Amino acid sequence: MKTFLIAVSLLFFTTLSMSQEIKPEGKIIVHDEQIHKVIPADAEMEILGSGFEWTEGPLWLLSEDKLIFSDIPKNSIFEWSEKEGIKLYLKPSGYTGNDGRGGEAGSNGLLISPEGKLVLCMHGDRRMAQMTSPVNNPEAEFVTLAGEYKGKKLNSPNDAVYSKDEVLYFTDPPYGLELNEKDPKKELDFQGVFKVGKDDEVTLLTSELSRPNGIAFSPDEQKLYVANSDPKKAIWMVYDVKDDGNFSDGKVFYDVTNLVGKYKGLPDGLKVHPNGWLFATGPGGVLVFTPEGKHLGTVFTGEATSNCAFNEDFSELFMTADDYLLRLKLKPSGH
Repeated sequence: MKTFLIAVSLLFFTTLSMSQEIKPEGKIIVHDEQIHKVIPADAEMEILGSGFEWTEGPLWLLSEDKLIFSDIPKNSIFEWSEKEGIKLYLKPSGYTGNDGRGGEAGSNGLLISPEGKLVLCMHGDRRMAQMTSPVNNPEAEFVTLAGEYKGKKLNSPNDAVYSKDEVLYFTDPPYGLELNEKDPKKELDFQGVFKVGKDDEVTLLTSELSRPNGIAFSPDEQKLYVANSDPKKAIWMVYDVKDDGNFSDGKVFYDVTNLVGKYKGLPDGLKVHPNGWLFATGPGGVLVFTPEGKHLGTVFTGEATSNCAFNEDFSELFMTADDYLLRLKLKPSGH
């Protein structure tokens, strides 16, 4: 199939680094014209901020009309709004200890609990935790939602999602450990995907993935997608979700191992549009797939793109890409 390149402009209005060279290429690689049902042909990608160290975990706060996102090495969460630009939202965000440590200490994935509280994948503390203060008045005080499995400390929770019945699902690769899988403090001998029920019990759903990362449900929650950010097996898996919330019939949804090294990035964070399309960060930027696994095209940033998030009406796509925060305006979905 013929591939079309549609160049888009880059609008640069960062509050952190006015002199930094603009790097993201900003174009849409189209494999199927139906991608324009969501992404306009004249879409413009904007740089909302730069000068970070490694951005992750974007989350739209509907109640605050702003976006928050992690900067993992800085152990911080920043916020962006149309009115005020970028400023610090919370620090510390992932490591609350007093002893110095290296590695990826900060928070990664962010989400809102059914009670409206901020939930964080805390790399440094190696736990899923909930901020005790309201989202409009953040303070670095947390309660643990999951920190162990069968008496052994988790690796470093990476990304998470809630089901409609308020069960928390999360991935647990070793990226937050200073020496990754070779770290002597690593207690689990696998990387897992877990769930936390209303009874607070932590259940292992699968240990088959070498680097489980991004995670998201299909709109009807009959399927759960999980990214595997292993350069030797760069894939997305899809699982059937049983009535008890456990997995069955896991299979490879899409494989981009052949693109590793050709473009920056690996399968990482992902979100699902109300129409069922996956917006999944991977080699080159954000890859867009139908539920059947057809690759419609890529929002090509040219940067290692870690994650993405929609605003409340799905008219904007925010992307965290290396040291950048980016935005692409979409066609509103009506949801």
